[in-house]
Amino acid sequence: MNFKNIPIKINTFFKEIKVEIRKVNWPTRKETIRDTLIVIGVSIVVAIFLGGIDFLFTTLLNRFIL
Repeated sequence: MNFKNIPIKINTFFKEIKVEIRKVNWPTRKETIRDTLIVIGVSIVVAIFLGGIDFLFTTLLNRFIL
């Protein structure tokens, strides 16, 4: 391994990152807020669903088995 080329490779790596980051299609603020609210909403619905199933199974176990 040639250690003399490492700084050159690191510099090339960061230049390539800069070129690639310009190609990224960044979402608008409105799209980001919408998508975030969708994720939060779905998370709440899933949490309520799983909490309901947990409550149901806990109640059934306590009533019939324990």
